[in-house]
Amino acid sequence: MRRILVTSALPNANGAIHLGHLLEHIQTDIWVRYQRLRGNECIYVCADDTHGTGTMLKADELGISPQQLIDQVRIDHRQDFKDFLVEHDNYHSTHSPENEHYSALIYERLQDAGYIFTKEVEQLYDPEKQLFLADRYVKGTCPHCGVDDQYGDNCEACGATYDATELGEPRSLLSGSPPTLESSTHHFFDLAQFKDFLNDWISTETVQSEVANKLKEWLDAGLKAWDISRDAPYFGFLIPGTDKYFYVWMDAPIGYMASFSNFCDGNDLNFEEFWAKDSVAEVHHFIGKDIVNFHALFWPAVLKASDFRLPTRIHSHGFITVEGRKMSKSRGTFINARTYLAHLEPEYLRYYYAAKLSPNNDDIDVNWDDFVQRVNSDLVGKIVNIASRCAGFINQSSESTLAPTIHDMQLFHVFVDAQETIGQLYEAGDTNRAVREVTALADRANQYIANQAPWELAKTDGQESQIQAICSLGINMYRILVIYLKPILPRLAEQSEKFLGCDELGWADIGTPLINHPISDFEPLFQRIDKNAVKGMVDASREDDIETADNPMITISDFEKIDLRVARIVAAEPVEGADKLLRLTLDVGDHQRTVFSGIKLAYAPEDLVGRLTVVVANLESREMRFGTSEGMVLAAASGDSGVFLISADTGAEPGTRIT
Repeated sequence: MRRILVTSALPNANGAIHLGHLLEHIQTDIWVRYQRLRGNECIYVCADDTHGTGTMLKADELGISPQQLIDQVRIDHRQDFKDFLVEHDNYHSTHSPENEHYSALIYERLQDAGYIFTKEVEQLYDPEKQLFLADRYVKGTCPHCGVDDQYGDNCEACGATYDATELGEPRSLLSGSPPTLESSTHHFFDLAQFKDFLNDWISTETVQSEVANKLKEWLDAGLKAWDISRDAPYFGFLIPGTDKYFYVWMDAPIGYMASFSNFCDGNDLNFEEFWAKDSVAEVHHFIGKDIVNFHALFWPAVLKASDFRLPTRIHSHGFITVEGRKMSKSRGTFINARTYLAHLEPEYLRYYYAAKLSPNNDDIDVNWDDFVQRVNSDLVGKIVNIASRCAGFINQSSESTLAPTIHDMQLFHVFVDAQETIGQLYEAGDTNRAVREVTALADRANQYIANQAPWELAKTDGQESQIQAICSLGINMYRILVIYLKPILPRLAEQSEKFLGCDELGWADIGTPLINHPISDFEPLFQRIDKNAVKGMVDASREDDIETADNPMITISDFEKIDLRVARIVAAEPVEGADKLLRLTLDVGDHQRTVFSGIKLAYAPEDLVGRLTVVVANLESREMRFGTSEGMVLAAASGDSGVFLISADTGAEPGTRIT
């Protein structure tokens, strides 16, 4: 039996649980339930991420203390996860005695080993709010490409990363005023000393291959010392012997240890058996790819330096989009857990996510038409349909008792023998393929029932035993499918166990059929999704159109100032060092000009040459890190298809003004 500790990334205590949180926690819960189904000891812990300036400001906005805020949010978060059938063994808080203890212990070990040093740093300071500004509370002009309204750590336009102090014309998002530059003494963890160790560690299949490649880029670029301190005012734990606070990303991952320690205290478990450096237990972290640097560089280095064990594996997933775009409150696609539950069953989403998740960290798109089709077709039309087609005959003609033999042992073993493949897919986190294997088996079962046609046999007297044999095999095939889906659909499994009149189903039961066994009368186990319920959820999630409110109407005279002209793309090439930009050379009739456009993810450069498009010809030129952009080409964004250029009709001449 394996001994496994599993964690999900910690939800922030400043907001409600939404579709993004649910992806990760459902993914983790499926993996955990599979391990338990196989008989392994698998403990699943999590906690709310409570510390930081954001919590302090949110509490102040609500007129309550930070402690009151995090206490209420934790209750809400726990209930949301519970209602989505996510089975944490312990859901704790980073603002806990256990976390304070382990944060101090780890810091002292790092300090004693010589990995902590102090130095003066310059930071942006809001004189009105009287606090130092975290990167997300500052916006300004990107120092690389010159685009305005970018956050203090990275540019969404060109993908560059930088320090907030490098922003042009910075402004505080808290007061709107320009910040000042102030000095302060900070405490650093000397991460650079662990470059060789980390290079070796990420080469041992502890992370996915695509993650390892990204981590190697960061390692090759050189690691910087990590600032682990923050100045007051700040909600968090004081660093021992100082007037500084632990940076949230120092004590947040330690929250995994703290939550487990809290669980151990009430469950007769030994903390050291899981976290000592020579532990033979396993530790698995499930996270989003946006925080992989914290979990796969900083965290293992801290654990190594403080004499604790390292994670066995870090499972990272991609981002969530809805209808092809980022979640948006104005479009009704930023959907909270509680809003979803007011309209739809939790297992619909569990199944849909499982059908999308793979072992890599590709982004996952939620398309509501696809969502309805998959649930109605797969779960209702294929899987539950097997039980509903067969149970009636057993209940009516066989005194609700299954046959004493298996009608087609070869077909039965096709279902049994799939357990190795499906088990390996669950272990790898490839639930997408696991679901495909299950639905393929469901197709085999439905085809068998259709070929045997018990409803036709029922028209002839004396066929009761044959009907019983056919439908009993159908029920046994359904039972195996339920076991395979139990990690994904625990409520369906529980209802099916009652219908089948059997004990709690486990993986070991797959090869043992129910013979001469009584079943209950069949009741519907799953309902089809009503599209109106999905529409109601989306409508309930939609807020006032913020985008329209932020962009007031213009007059015709305003519009007439814009010089729109037809342009032909004569050359297109990627921009080295930019994730989204293409350099376009445009023929606008009497001259050519260069324009940078963020359409790299939508178009191959060679496909653009010769196309007609529309350019804003009188837009002031902009100096960028890669050169000067002389205008802007027009593009549109579609929820289904992504970004696409606005094109002029074939035959239009470059330079023609659009009126």
